[in-house]
Amino acid sequence: MSTNSLKQIGQLGQSVWYDNIHRDMLDAGELARMVMEDDLRGVTSNPTIFDKAISRGDTYDAAIARALQEEPSLSAGELFNHLAVADIRDAADVLRPVYDRTQGVDGMVSIEVSPALARDTDATIAEARRLWAWIDRPNVMVKVPATKQGVPAIETLIALGINVNVTLLFSVQRYLEVVDAYLAGLQQRARRGERVSHVRSVASFFVSRVDSAIDPQLDDSLAELRGTAAIANAQRAYAHFEDIFDGRRFADLRDLGAREQRLLWASTGTKNPDYSDVLYVEALIGDRTVNTLPPATYEAYKDHGEPRARIHEGIDQAPHILKRLESAGIDMAAVTAQLERDGVQSFLDSYNNLLRSLEEKARSLAA
Repeated sequence: MSTNSLKQIGQLGQSVWYDNIHRDMLDAGELARMVMEDDLRGVTSNPTIFDKAISRGDTYDAAIARALQEEPSLSAGELFNHLAVADIRDAADVLRPVYDRTQGVDGMVSIEVSPALARDTDATIAEARRLWAWIDRPNVMVKVPATKQGVPAIETLIALGINVNVTLLFSVQRYLEVVDAYLAGLQQRARRGERVSHVRSVASFFVSRVDSAIDPQLDDSLAELRGTAAIANAQRAYAHFEDIFDGRRFADLRDLGAREQRLLWASTGTKNPDYSDVLYVEALIGDRTVNTLPPATYEAYKDHGEPRARIHEGIDQAPHILKRLESAGIDMAAVTAQLERDGVQSFLDSYNNLLRSLEEKARSLAA
């Protein structure tokens, strides 16, 4: 067996994706190297990642200048889409052999609809369709936030045959709504006689932020519960995943060639320095899942990760842990609802900052 811990995760049934993208890693061949050496199987992006990549430094200046030379009237938002689509296309081309080898299970690159549309179902659908057609790669996923308004958009997009990465999932209840939307979208296609075997989706369930929100609410008498809520919450979601996609409810779609909507563990970088820097990777290794790792966590796990399929360890105790938290006054529904609001706002802040930076760069380059 390989000594590369990241490769070993793949051998345990979990796909490692990279939660980062920038032009330098594409131009320098870094992404191709990671695919070859680490068995990297996908890339995710979000407005914060693009904000860091484009706003800091001059890597994108030449591309900005070219785009404005060809279309001087581009708004900052349109300019961003030009830059992002170019990166996503190039990353998708690097990962296309992974997509082909895994028959469409992996090799995916994700791009997010504008966070300004998170509460607008129709606008989200329109933006996702536009990005899907523009990028024109089968191994792309359009990221749609799992807001109340995002859920019906997910159903519509799946029914249209568009790959969807459902993002900003914090609560198990909302996860179940997302699964319902995925299945309903596939069923629409099946009723129309359209194939379902090529449609892919992941449900990005955010992890570490749950502990960051709950730990400070636990006094010393409940110290043993610190650092347990996020993993228990994720394990509850995984138990539902197995019940649904291995059960009778999915049987007819499975017979038509449909694939399960895999759970993707997001926000798996450790934010509390008292915890292991690979805590949320180790605990959630499980079959038919994805973990998208930010750069620091990716390097940490490659250096000292100890892969073992652990997702079922303590999974029967997850409801008990969450019940104890509830008894201690933790309102999980309120916590996860606030995390969703904060997540949407954080991405919107990054997006607005990015647009301001692009406006400044455009003025500077024009001068």
